Amino acid sequence: MNDWQPAAPLGNLRRRAEIINGIRRFFAARDVLEVDTPSLSAAAVSDPHLFPFVTDYVLEGGGVSQILYLHTSPEYPMKRLLAAGSGCIWQLCRVYRNGETGSRHNPEFSMLEWYRIGFDHHQLMDEVDDLVTSLLGSERARRVTYAALFVDFLAVDIHTCGDAELARLGREHCDFQGQLDRDGWLNLLFSHCIEPQLQQPTMVYAFPASQAALARVVEGDDCVPSAARFELFIRGMELANGYFELTDADEQARRFAADQQQRQTLGRPVLPVDELLLSGLQQGLPECAGVALGVDRLVMLALGATRIDEVIAFPLARA
Repeated sequence: MNDWQPAAPLGNLRRRAEIINGIRRFFAARDVLEVDTPSLSAAAVSDPHLFPFVTDYVLEGGGVSQILYLHTSPEYPMKRLLAAGSGCIWQLCRVYRNGETGSRHNPEFSMLEWYRIGFDHHQLMDEVDDLVTSLLGSERARRVTYAALFVDFLAVDIHTCGDAELARLGREHCDFQGQLDRDGWLNLLFSHCIEPQLQQPTMVYAFPASQAALARVVEGDDCVPSAARFELFIRGMELANGYFELTDADEQARRFAADQQQRQTLGRPVLPVDELLLSGLQQGLPECAGVALGVDRLVMLALGATRIDEVIAFPLARA
């Protein structure tokens, strides 16, 4: 049995280290502060489609334990740092998502996240492009709206079509016979019919306002108000997800509540809201844009790898 050995060849791990050094040089040259935030939190992610790992913290003396959650992203504490006056910041850390495994997924993986004060999502797209092209030697990404891709690949205008038409397309193209809401059909069609076609570097922006997550909703990116967010795809794989960040604490609280309601509707556990983040937003989050980028996938692209196991030393099966 050789399961004690790393899954990735040592040459790949050396290339990985070179890429991480390149990331550090990139942010040092731009005078962006590297930070470190906790992996454990008393609060959990709000996204109803993410599943955090849960653990018990046993208090000293064997008292009643406290439930803690391994973070799925460093976003919430990084925003608290921004509200405290940190200035522009970046972090490379391990994050944890339960139930995610496959050729592009490992439940423990490396995420690069950074925030730029005074940037909007278009300026941050420029910087993401600068980083990725410097590390991969790739061409700069084309930019296209979410709705335009549905016209290009499915010949449907998502601004005017009804839910029944999206359901018909989903059943026809994705062989899915269940029931979904409008965003569910859009997500299904995007992931199955559009993402695999995005082989050249592509920045997708102007997502539906209903998919804003922690981004603000803006005018001008499309013919209707849209979410000020973007995703970068290369070789059919999502690499980065960025936002022109929401700074309104009351609106954030409303979105947290909506996420909790959706969790209940889906039969998933309701998780504790990050009240400390809301307090930070009440204090005042500066105008900024932020992005999360999958480092393992970046290394996969650099090496032409097809499986995440080729670029991490010990995936779950060897952990």
